[in-house]
Amino acid sequence: MLAVDTNIIVRLVTNDDSKQVARAVALFEQERIFICKTVLLEVEWVLRFSYRLPREIVAASLRKVIGLGNVAVENQDEVSVALDWHEQGLDFADALHLASSGRAKRFASFDQKLAKRASKLQAIEVLAV
Repeated sequence: MLAVDTNIIVRLVTNDDSKQVARAVALFEQERIFICKTVLLEVEWVLRFSYRLPREIVAASLRKVIGLGNVAVENQDEVSVALDWHEQGLDFADALHLASSGRAKRFASFDQKLAKRASKLQAIEVLAV
């Protein structure tokens, strides 16, 4: 199994450097791929800020990559929940933090918007402090 970095996934999604895209595609064709949650977090950030892609495109792109048959994702269930919440309006980083906090009953934050949005999604209780 081969773990990949953010830039490999970004090349696949954006198709913006033909030589690197070809190498990334070859890796995905020849290897069983592992993707860490932190890599997905960074991919979302790069696609949103550097490429200015809208939430819907970013989420769909992440789902396509992690849905490939030869791809394994760290904590797949948490990532899927985070993507669901992201598609419903939560920031992806916040959604991933909340989805990864499953053993906790509550999540503390100074972010009032996060608390409000999380309560609407029936996510883990966010205590706005």
